[in-house]
Amino acid sequence: MADNIKVGRRKTSVARVILRPGSGNITVNGKEFEKAFPQLLSREDILKPFKVTETMGSYDVLVNTRGGGTTGQAQAIRLGIARALVDLNTDLKPVLRKEGLLTRDPRMVERKKYGQPKARKRFQFSKR
Repeated sequence: MADNIKVGRRKTSVARVILRPGSGNITVNGKEFEKAFPQLLSREDILKPFKVTETMGSYDVLVNTRGGGTTGQAQAIRLGIARALVDLNTDLKPVLRKEGLLTRDPRMVERKKYGQPKARKRFQFSKR
C-alpha cells in the first residue's frame, strides 16, 4: 500500500497525517472531518494545501492528533498534509512554499515567570 505518513506540529499540537489515493475523505481521530472541526475557518485551513495545489478530492486523509486546541490541531494537520503532498509530488513544493504552507510556525506560549501573575503581566506597583 502506498501510504504516505507525515507529521505536522503547531503550538503543543501534533498531527500524524496519512495520505493515500482516494476520493477525498478526511478522518480525524476516528471522527468525520465536519464533526471534528465544526468551525468553518479550521476546515478551510486544513483544506488549503489541496486548494492551492488543485488536488482536491484526489486523496483520502487519515489523521491522529493530540495536544493543544482546535486551531493548533488544524494548523498542525495543514502542515502535515502539505509535507505529504510534497513527498508524493516534488513539483508542488514551490507552490506550497509560496503560500507559506511548508513553514513550521515556531510560536509557543511563553512560560510564566516567578514574582509575576503571568508571563508578562506584573503585580500592581505601589509607591507607598
